[in-house]
Amino acid sequence: MEVLLSVCLGLGLAAACGFRVFVPFLVLNLAARGGFVALAGSFEWIASTPALITLAVATALEIGAYYVPWLDNLLDSVATPAAVVAGVVATASVVTGIDPYLKWTLAVIAGGGVAGIVQAVTVGARGASSLTTAGFGNPLLATAEIGGSALLAGLAVGLPVLAAVVVLALLLLAARRLGRRRARLSPAGPV
Repeated sequence: MEVLLSVCLGLGLAAACGFRVFVPFLVLNLAARGGFVALAGSFEWIASTPALITLAVATALEIGAYYVPWLDNLLDSVATPAAVVAGVVATASVVTGIDPYLKWTLAVIAGGGVAGIVQAVTVGARGASSLTTAGFGNPLLATAEIGGSALLAGLAVGLPVLAAVVVLALLLLAARRLGRRRARLSPAGPV
């Protein structure tokens, strides 16, 4: 049961990394410092005071930067690979009780994959917002992404199984929308 909870926690944090890279790590730091989360042995540095300071500053800078009209789109090009790496690290840092090979395979494929998919959806949403609102809708989107990251990370810490269900629902919704979009753009029309 502990392994399942740690995997659900890791996937919830990874998905939150797809919205914002540093917010989930700040939540993880605070949860680990408060004794709510057990970190895997080599990841105990995440709960350190220097990490808290660094993550708080990085979170503030990341949040602020997404409210700058031209910088938000530029950041997406950097945030996409960063989100994948963050998803891998977040998952690996909390998954305990399994073979290291399986842990890292799970972290890379599931953690990195979930973070990458969520990040891709946010990049697409920001691109659509930039095109349809000339960037004026982007601050609203940035606020939703920050909230989504914080809420999902908090949910992962408090109720990891529910967080995993939410992540699964988000992935299914994204796949469904992508399928509908492909059907509309197909030369033959919907099938």
